[in-house]
Amino acid sequence: MKREKKAVIPRAAVVTLLLFAVLLICVLSGVRQAAQAQKTEAKRILEDSLYRAAVSCYAIEGRYPDTLEYLTDNYGVYIDETKYAVFYDIFASNLMPDITVLDKQP
Repeated sequence: MKREKKAVIPRAAVVTLLLFAVLLICVLSGVRQAAQAQKTEAKRILEDSLYRAAVSCYAIEGRYPDTLEYLTDNYGVYIDETKYAVFYDIFASNLMPDITVLDKQP
């Protein structure tokens, strides 16, 4: 009677594969966190740019811009409208407008 040999995977190979899988998961998680941090930072930079442009307008012209379009046309702020929705609410020309930036994409 002949015995069939079973294919045995060496323990070192199993450990190596598990370590590789754990490392791959850690790298992918880190990439995802970095992408989220970049997205958050880009939104913050846009908000800061809008507020700085509004303050510059007030310093130069003596009033805050009436519309968001005036601010973007005359003060060089670019808004990627595919990524962000910007709400610009002004109460009076001598009061700082309320500027809200929201992500369009989750």
